[in-house]
Amino acid sequence: MIRKVLIANRGEIARRVMRTCRAMGIDTVAVYSDTDADAPFVREADEAVALGGDKPADSYLGVDLILHAARRTGADAIHPGYGFLSENAGFASACADAGIIFIGPSPRAIELMGSKVQARALMEEAGVPVLPGLTLQDGDDNAGNLAARAGELGWPVLVKASAGGGGRGMRVVTEPSALSEAVESARREAQSAFGDPTVFLEHYVERPRHVEIQIVGDTHGTVVHLGERDCSLQRRHQKVIEESPSPAVTPQLRAAMGAAAVAAGEALGYVGAGTVEFLLGPDGRFFFLEVNTRLQVEHPVTEMVTGLDLVKLQIEAAAGLALPESSRTLTMRGHAIEARLYAEDPAAGFLPTTGTLAAFEIATAETGGAEGVRVDSGFEAGDTVSTSYDPMLAKVIAHAETREAAAALLARALRRARILGLTTNRDLLVAILSGEPFLHGEIDTQYLDRVDVAALVGQQTSADIRAEAIVAALATAAAGRSVAPVLSTIPSGFRNNPSQPQSREFQTVPAGESVWVDYVLGRGHAVTVAGEQVEVQVHAASAHAVDVTISGVRRRYAVARQESAHGPEHALVLVCGPAGTVTLREVPRFPSAEDNADEGSLFAPMPGTVIRLNVAAGEHVTRGQALVVLEAMKMEHTIRAPADGVVAEVPVREGAGVDTGAVLVILHDEDAGEDQRGEEVTDG
Repeated sequence: MIRKVLIANRGEIARRVMRTCRAMGIDTVAVYSDTDADAPFVREADEAVALGGDKPADSYLGVDLILHAARRTGADAIHPGYGFLSENAGFASACADAGIIFIGPSPRAIELMGSKVQARALMEEAGVPVLPGLTLQDGDDNAGNLAARAGELGWPVLVKASAGGGGRGMRVVTEPSALSEAVESARREAQSAFGDPTVFLEHYVERPRHVEIQIVGDTHGTVVHLGERDCSLQRRHQKVIEESPSPAVTPQLRAAMGAAAVAAGEALGYVGAGTVEFLLGPDGRFFFLEVNTRLQVEHPVTEMVTGLDLVKLQIEAAAGLALPESSRTLTMRGHAIEARLYAEDPAAGFLPTTGTLAAFEIATAETGGAEGVRVDSGFEAGDTVSTSYDPMLAKVIAHAETREAAAALLARALRRARILGLTTNRDLLVAILSGEPFLHGEIDTQYLDRVDVAALVGQQTSADIRAEAIVAALATAAAGRSVAPVLSTIPSGFRNNPSQPQSREFQTVPAGESVWVDYVLGRGHAVTVAGEQVEVQVHAASAHAVDVTISGVRRRYAVARQESAHGPEHALVLVCGPAGTVTLREVPRFPSAEDNADEGSLFAPMPGTVIRLNVAAGEHVTRGQALVVLEAMKMEHTIRAPADGVVAEVPVREGAGVDTGAVLVILHDEDAGEDQRGEEVTDG
């Protein structure tokens, strides 16, 4: 019997495992890095042990540190979560050697599936259909016949890290000339993320669906499947929206894919929860991708349609119990959809964003929201999102009787969420869930590569921006009055008699459009926005919330102010209302001199580490040439030349950490009319 579990993971993963442990009467132990010392999962655990360090390599990946924490607290089992050490055969073996139960499959199963090359061979032997592929040996990326060998698979090809996952170490190559650079980049990323630079090539199936089968096995030799999840909606090979059941899977296809997944599990002697992933082609044929020997991020959709707790099944299997009867007969009830809420900017190529969550509220049935909505998150208001870990803020899941109802429920929960402090993909998720392609089931893994993401999200109307500028002005004025030494309860701009209005100027971010708000607060509230008179009635206004009627419609807004280390002229006002979240920069009445960046400067689009400099001062470069490679959130981002030119200066060095907006390269172009500020192109 398992009495105390140490969770060798962090964030929402740790909180998810703790929830089931509490329900089973099992005590929990958290481990944490210096960065996570004040995180919610640390507070929720019964006990917690500091690992030190601020990066995964110095904390969560330390096998000896984890085992020492387990011994100190008397934990008799370790749950690895679904990241870090969860697919590390050496860690599973070390747990066994220490007399601690590892809640997961055997070291042998993890090792066999840890290499995608080895996994392909084993699945072929088990009769599971696989795509043709080619493993690259050392030096192959320099061989003259590399492109020819890749061509035998059929273009385009996919470069994949053998030890990879989550889209890392993966590149799509459409032409021979780009293959060598893609292989080199994938190897670097694979070495950084997994400690193994081995990559292989595989034919790239055009417009496939990504469908995976959940399997569960016990120590008595039983392996069953719990239906499929459709994870086709992806960006950069990382899943964005997942659902169960799949709109593309018939009962006959489910039976065939389920049988193949069970065969894979039986070949491994699989114990615990795992996932067999397949590519489903437009012609209905499916091909093995990999086996994830752990719980998946998207497992809640399976739980909601089957009524089973997969973490509970994991713990029971690790304790030697047989699978319950409820897991042996597949019954799927209704439809569940999960959206991954990321701290990222979809309109800027899905670049990760960092900052402090001034507000973070997503309503569930327990917090006054709708029935059928579940939120798994490792963050709360006031938490800081850093570059050290994955940028996912939360998983938001909705369950309803039909797919259409689940999509509508999830879209509404996201639309009404209060998220302030950094840019997220919330508006994109809402647009996808409400759009015809998704609702009609016309999604594949390349959907987001084909559409204009900025257009999909759409732009707020002038009326929306006008209302949000009014709210920003009211909240900013209220914040100023709240700290006034005298008469702090009197609103800014209050007059007994008619007088000149107060004025505030804002700029929309990132568009930079200027919006003027002139207002007089008195017995009647006169407000002019961009020269247009607006009917406004203020019911309540503070620095953080505004209740206001604008043009006859009353709405409530959440507001946050984000100060900047670069001075008040860079401070942002964040307004969250029914139309979404808008970011405004307040233009100071007496602004300081603007920063004068050298002409031709190429800037860092996000905080990160410079891992590769491809140019030096004085070199001639051509449009599209890779100049600098940054690493952030475990992904590579390549800065390319926007035009032909000459490198004037490289102010950074390899290994240096840089903030957003840091100058990476100064590029001079002979054409003075050319826009020289540079562009960022993401390869990762």
